[in-house]
Amino acid sequence: MNNIQGSLPANLSNFRSLETINLNGNKLEGRVPSSFVEFNSLRVLDLGNNQISDSFPQYLEFLHNLQVLVLKSNKFHGFISTISKVERPFPSLRIIDLSYNEFSGPLPAIYFMNFKSMMNADVNKQERSYMEQQYYSDSTNLVIKGVEFELVRILTVFTTIDMSVNNFEGEIDEYIGNLVSLRYLNLSHNNLTGHIPSSTRKLLMLESLDLSYNRLEGEIPDQLSSLNTLARLNLSFNQLSGPIPVGPQFNTFENDSYVGNLGLCGRPLSKQCEHDFKTMKGDECCIAAQEEEDDDYFFSGFTWEAVVIGYGCGVVPAFIIGYFMLVAGKPRWFAGIIGRELGLKIRRMEIKWRY
Repeated sequence: MNNIQGSLPANLSNFRSLETINLNGNKLEGRVPSSFVEFNSLRVLDLGNNQISDSFPQYLEFLHNLQVLVLKSNKFHGFISTISKVERPFPSLRIIDLSYNEFSGPLPAIYFMNFKSMMNADVNKQERSYMEQQYYSDSTNLVIKGVEFELVRILTVFTTIDMSVNNFEGEIDEYIGNLVSLRYLNLSHNNLTGHIPSSTRKLLMLESLDLSYNRLEGEIPDQLSSLNTLARLNLSFNQLSGPIPVGPQFNTFENDSYVGNLGLCGRPLSKQCEHDFKTMKGDECCIAAQEEEDDDYFFSGFTWEAVVIGYGCGVVPAFIIGYFMLVAGKPRWFAGIIGRELGLKIRRMEIKWRY
């Protein structure tokens, strides 16, 4: 955090016992000297936030004690070789931050396969310790869950991969699932394609996953719902489709975790999945069918026998009552006509009912 300018010195042979090189936040240019390969004791190399223009310094693979590598916010560019120069590159690396550069080509799967310090499933059972020695502390700045933090003291159990804001392309390798002690993974703002690896279900310590602003497709693996430690998820602006998994952690994520994926459906989005829609429509159809069945059952009672009984129980008494009312009134001639006609009808109906 100064204004140191110029290039990194090419000859540093007198400092082979260095354990930490932190030049973050200066104005350094040029390339990373190959002489850095001589730092066999180096554990922290932080060259972030400078103006270094170089390809990936692959010779750093030989530093078997290197635990923190930060090259963020520079002008690094080009492919990272898929062929390593050593049998097991970066075996001790716990933090790698290559974000905000111009790297391109596929993700360095060869490194994912050899990050041995990120493959320890029993890391939580170990006593937590810090990387610093008695007098000096190792620190760095990282983006954690979308917020930049200064790690004044780096825990040995702290593991993170940040390769965001580059031009990486291709698929995310299934080997990512072997990094079972990984806590923070950020591959956002690249050109990654293919599916989200189902092997991510093995990342049982993962706390933050950011794959936003890529071109990932397919469904979100249901296995991700088993990651009970996952506190932040960002899959926005991809080409994902299908139902959003349901689970204790997924129920806590809001719309901004999925925005920009037009094919996704389910909670918390307002778009319902086709299966749920069919189920809902099926329930509505069942209700309508039940109502129709009830109506049919109700109307099925209206047979000709019921009509005759209703006619006899309702119309005939009405004629009789009307007859007595007319007889009691003044127009006796009209009452006589009605009475004779009514009497004839009653006698005919009685004859019909008998036979």
